[in-house]
Amino acid sequence: MIRPTHTTRASLVRGASILIVVAAAAALTTGCVADASSTTSGSTGSGTALNSVPGLPDAALEVMNQPQFANGRWLISVEDLDTGETLIDLDGDKLAEPGSFVKTYSAGAAWVKWGPDHTVTTPVKQSGTVTDGTLTGDLVLVGKGDLTMGGRTKADGTVDFTNLDHNDANPLPGATLTPENPLAGLDDLAAQVKASGITAVGGDVVVDDRLFVGTLAESPVTPIVINQNLLDILIAPGAAGQPATAALTPAVAPWKLDNRVQTVAPGEEAEIDDPKISPDDPNTIVVAGTVTADSDPVLKVYELDDPATFARTAFIEALARAGVTVSADPVKTNSEESLADSAAVEALPTVAELESLPLSEEVTYVMKISYNRGAQALICRLAADAGQTDCNKGMALAKDIWADAGLDTLGASLVDGSGLDGNFITPKNAVEIQSIMAERPDAEAWRATMPILGVDGSLADVQADSPAAGKVFAKTGTLAGSDAFNGRLRLATKTLGGVMDTKSGRHLAFTIIVTQGFYPGIEGVFEANDDVGKVAALIQQAY
Repeated sequence: MIRPTHTTRASLVRGASILIVVAAAAALTTGCVADASSTTSGSTGSGTALNSVPGLPDAALEVMNQPQFANGRWLISVEDLDTGETLIDLDGDKLAEPGSFVKTYSAGAAWVKWGPDHTVTTPVKQSGTVTDGTLTGDLVLVGKGDLTMGGRTKADGTVDFTNLDHNDANPLPGATLTPENPLAGLDDLAAQVKASGITAVGGDVVVDDRLFVGTLAESPVTPIVINQNLLDILIAPGAAGQPATAALTPAVAPWKLDNRVQTVAPGEEAEIDDPKISPDDPNTIVVAGTVTADSDPVLKVYELDDPATFARTAFIEALARAGVTVSADPVKTNSEESLADSAAVEALPTVAELESLPLSEEVTYVMKISYNRGAQALICRLAADAGQTDCNKGMALAKDIWADAGLDTLGASLVDGSGLDGNFITPKNAVEIQSIMAERPDAEAWRATMPILGVDGSLADVQADSPAAGKVFAKTGTLAGSDAFNGRLRLATKTLGGVMDTKSGRHLAFTIIVTQGFYPGIEGVFEANDDVGKVAALIQQAY
């Protein structure tokens, strides 16, 4: 097992919110990813130094020839968006795993299909009749795949995110929360139910999550998403020798917290285990470990395995806050057995509805912080739009969308929309995507969804002091696991690709991939992010 080392906040921001995949799970904790050596061997690997690459500045070669990359391989493709000229081609037509960079394919397909202003509307349907404020039937909350459900919306209507998001809180220390209420959307819906004249529900409250069915890394991808289907646990140190304090948000019954974290003196070794369910109570989350007295609050998360049941209880509690009483048991398991078919539910009267953020904002959240299930949910929404409930059907639909847009789809071999192990692309194919997007009238909006070098998201502190900062817009990707044989970290893939405005004013599309780097520990992930970012910055300054 490779454990995170204790590092400063500044170093952790480097490469914040990057996707780290170990085996099938989105966490760098145990196991190892599939070996990519069979697809990444060649002239740039096996300890052979790169002496020159046409179009690539020599300073970039110094970065690429560092010892940690001696047995790896670099692949680079750079194209002038205005002229179509290929400026750099280093094995640009060879396949490599890109990690979370795959999100440009999934989020991009949704963008091409629907456009940046597209929204989805989550309705609350009513069965039965209302007499003197009492509904004799059920309320049905119908999941439509809204990625944030009002829980990340800022006052100006844009999406909020932190550069190291709570989705990454367990594998990467330093994650923080946004200030918005994650239950805001449910509160809005509940207030609308009350305004419709319903003050009591005599039947049940049901979450209809039949729109699509999918999984990612053995976790559900569902059409109902509250707080990214996570429970946040914020742990604050006390005095040395005393228990730490911990808060569970959002606070929804029947979930409880068993806090076993102790505070130790500054300088002592400290580590908090990932939260787990108590063996004595399936609704009690145990968090244990140690935290130093001088540390900042530590964020951990628990991933819900039944998002529909959680959403049902959270909605019933929101109804109570709005002044609507529900006679049904608020904490029982959500059941769809009483529901009519989806078409019949759709035809029921609507008593409340919540419009999602525009797709441009949803994609911004997916891209900036590398939201795995969000990217996969977009693939699921493509399937649902075509009348399919199986999320896997969305991959072929995404392929058709890109093919119609002019992409040579044989330059990619994809198994999911998030970028887990088993996806392959060529750098040239990724550049082709950026070229297609650059020709659209909404090209600037698409560019703005990607992390910006030295500014935000997974590139927030990468090359922040470089003159290239603020001029490179690119998605990161990482696959990493342990080399148990040698007790070190194996960086299977580090990817950076997008567009840039160069020093001389040219507009370039680029993709940079390095495979099979080796480091003593998790800090290598951040170092590699810096190194790939430096290569991009050097290219930006050279043209």
